[in-house]
Amino acid sequence: MIGRLTGSEEDEMSTCRVGRGPLARRAAALPGALALVLFLALVQAAGAQGLATFETGPLAIVTADGARHDFNVELAETPAQMSQGLMFRRKLARDAGMLFIYRPPRQAAMWMKNTHIPLDMVFIGTDGRVVKLVERTVPHSLKTVASDGPVAAVLELNGGTVSRLGIAPGDRVLHEALGGS
Repeated sequence: MIGRLTGSEEDEMSTCRVGRGPLARRAAALPGALALVLFLALVQAAGAQGLATFETGPLAIVTADGARHDFNVELAETPAQMSQGLMFRRKLARDAGMLFIYRPPRQAAMWMKNTHIPLDMVFIGTDGRVVKLVERTVPHSLKTVASDGPVAAVLELNGGTVSRLGIAPGDRVLHEALGGS
């Protein structure tokens, strides 16, 4: 059917052609809206992969004076877990930590990228004994903190825990992954 445009339809069509009418404004906003939708889809896809999850378990450190200090630690065993570690955490419970388990034992190197809290790093030899301590690492530092040789594990604790509990090289770390419980 051939019809005649009403006055408002005619105005809208003519202003659309020159890029100033309501249709033109909606069309101009379309690329921005599509960019926003695409951005949100990418954020959601990244979130779907998300951060690594960790199993937890008990760990104890027995110091030279016979004192036993119990912790509930998260286990970092996969490459994704080891890469993430304690990144992005704003706090860590007083009796918590993360145990990085190396199978087979190897030279370990850590850093504090994206880590918001200071940590103590306890390097553990193949016999389950503390071989090296690095206390109060600096949040966000890219400085490498390395073991002095092959280790079976590295335990990360809240900064200051090592001095507070008197943990020292030679102390025993008890965890099933280290052959003790």
